Amino acid sequence: KSHFFSKIFAYLQYLLYLCSGNERGDPKRFPRFYENRTMIDKQYIQTLVEEQLQGTGYELITLKVSAQNEILVEVDKMEGVDVDFCATLNHFLVEQLDAQGIEDYALEVGSVSLTAPFVTKMQYTKHLGHDVEVLAADGKKYRGTLVSVDEDTFSIDTEVMVAVEGKKRKQKEIQTLTFAYDALKYAKYDLKF
Repeated sequence: KSHFFSKIFAYLQYLLYLCSGNERGDPKRFPRFYENRTMIDKQYIQTLVEEQLQGTGYELITLKVSAQNEILVEVDKMEGVDVDFCATLNHFLVEQLDAQGIEDYALEVGSVSLTAPFVTKMQYTKHLGHDVEVLAADGKKYRGTLVSVDEDTFSIDTEVMVAVEGKKRKQKEIQTLTFAYDALKYAKYDLKF
């Protein structure tokens, strides 16, 4: 039995060797799925980022840490995101991860995508007066201009077709619709070309 398993093991090592493109058989160069890696703690990264954002006006919008230690940090600010700030935050995170002895990771720090769904109230406020797309909880999609942002709700002005007495055709009318933040699937900037 042991001879059978040793042949299987040797065959698997050979397959890994072929997959890695590693001509010298160096085990450090085997594919990522073979490596024994330490998962980066998402809470640790979040704490580091939030400490750096305090008092800057920036807000953490997205933080993802994959099983392959791919870290994505997206921030936003009322006045817009400064590239130099992102570079500084990136450099800080690299220093902290290096100090912890964490080497095998990919890090991306940047601004949130222009068409990504809003996550914080600040993003709604930032887009006051702009066209937005809203997908309500019932699955209906609305487009309009963001006109107000309150503590629990926001409102958009949108064009609707309404029947007018004495007319055969419906007329366009501006109607204000109010949505609760927790009663919708998403709201995002409506990018038009």
